[in-house]
Amino acid sequence: MATYLLRRLGLAVITLWLLSMIVFFAGQVLPGDPGRAILGPLAAQSSVRVLDQQLGVDRPLVTQYWSWVSGLVHGNMGQSYEFRSPVEPFIHAALLNSVKLAALAFIVVVPLGILGGVIAALNVGRPIDRVISITGLSATTVSEVVSGVIIIVIFGVELKWFPVSASAGTGASDLSQLDHLILPAIPLVLVLFGYIARMARAGTIEALESDYARTATLKGLKRSVVIRRHILRNSLLPTITVIATQTGYLFGGLVIVETLFNYQGIGKLIYTAASGKDFPMLEAGVLTIGIVYMVATLIADVLYTLLNPRLRLGSTG
Repeated sequence: MATYLLRRLGLAVITLWLLSMIVFFAGQVLPGDPGRAILGPLAAQSSVRVLDQQLGVDRPLVTQYWSWVSGLVHGNMGQSYEFRSPVEPFIHAALLNSVKLAALAFIVVVPLGILGGVIAALNVGRPIDRVISITGLSATTVSEVVSGVIIIVIFGVELKWFPVSASAGTGASDLSQLDHLILPAIPLVLVLFGYIARMARAGTIEALESDYARTATLKGLKRSVVIRRHILRNSLLPTITVIATQTGYLFGGLVIVETLFNYQGIGKLIYTAASGKDFPMLEAGVLTIGIVYMVATLIADVLYTLLNPRLRLGSTG
């Protein structure tokens, strides 16, 4: 296990280095000029050139990249072009907000998706199986923009059950923050439910048809005991990988939801930074999402290995 973890950490470092190169050089090809974006369209060109020189964006790209990566190695994400202050506080605050929203969506969708997939698998070909499968597939294909607008109109504007904005304001209580996050969490739940339920359904069907399930049944064990002790543990293994992948989506794909509900998370921060040509903020935000995705995938692989004895035996052989 230690060798496996070291190998995965080494691959993660290489992947993050490649991601840093892609993010940096992709940001440089975005149209527009940082100095012009900060000073506005009416500023004199001479002032724009002076500001670009102060920001260091007139230096060769290789020099800029080396300076940025060197700072990252020493824990410095750089200075924001727009705010003229370190990037770290903005990233930390936005990431914390996104974690709150993602955690709420996960707490709801993971048990719901697994339960729906297992129920569908236990009733293959029956109406309840078709209802769950079609509902999950339909929810997955609907964009967050469409579902978000519908949810806002129905539950926020017409029924007035929940606040339209996701921001509860500074000093708000935990219950108030939760109340504001319910509506933006619903589009995320709708998108993720279909993926998780489909994988849980497929894994459960495969486990039900396995030799160990038939053996346990022939031994006289009750169906509920067979499902609890033998089916669920093996059927949920593929679901773990899907959940880890969707963790990366939750942080990387929050741009639409956070912008729609005016929530100051990492997704909206990246969108705002890209619009304002604030390259240090943009690059730090994307790299932070990459780190979160790597950590989630690594945790999923470790759990998969711990829950699957065959992988542990294969790694020790």
